[in-house]
Amino acid sequence: MVLHTLELLKKEVPLEEESLCISEDIKTGLVLVDIINGFCTIGAGNLAPREPNHQISEMVDESVKLSRIFCENKWPVLAFLDTHQPGKLEHPYPSHCLADSHESNLVPALEWLEKEPNVTIRRKDCYDGYIGSIQEDGSNAFADWVKTNDIQLLLVAGICTDICVLDFVCSTLSARNRGFLAPLEDVVVYSHGCATFDFPESDARGTKDALAHPQEIMHHMGLYMAKGRGAKIAKHVSFGGLKK
Repeated sequence: MVLHTLELLKKEVPLEEESLCISEDIKTGLVLVDIINGFCTIGAGNLAPREPNHQISEMVDESVKLSRIFCENKWPVLAFLDTHQPGKLEHPYPSHCLADSHESNLVPALEWLEKEPNVTIRRKDCYDGYIGSIQEDGSNAFADWVKTNDIQLLLVAGICTDICVLDFVCSTLSARNRGFLAPLEDVVVYSHGCATFDFPESDARGTKDALAHPQEIMHHMGLYMAKGRGAKIAKHVSFGGLKK
């Protein structure tokens, strides 16, 4: 049933993806959204997968590949980590990724990023990394990162495609359009480097305030909505002609 619905959806709202070739001529930054235990590691928390999930595993693997290439070339990387204070919930989701917990830390495959000099770690307490980067003095840590590194192209990967990734991309595009993020020109979402969660209607029916969330359908819609806001969607990312 879900596969049939997905096929109909892709027919009615087709998503054209492209190939991205990254060269040294264009200053490129990589943003990793919430690739943390609480969303990606089996059994790590209320919103973590309960069993192996191919889409999430692929997202982690692709993000690791990208991160290694960016770090080898000393290109800028920013990793958002969803981190909340106790008692401050994000309705309708249960408590998750509390500060100082294992849930709010990078997945084991990416822990090494914390020691890389070209990597910036930014903890956020809301869906949207752009909003979560606003500091007490009114400055924006993400905007400062873009400007300091003269980033022209932003490559985005992470979880969830239709929630935190989408919200961040939409705010970033709006800020770019208003001239707040110069010299940023393009925002590219890497489809295989993104994932979302699966919560079938049968489970949602018995959970208060919960909404059904079929993974493949919502992943497609997240990418579709991002493209509709002005992002480019890349199915392949290459460096020097090598597909990664």
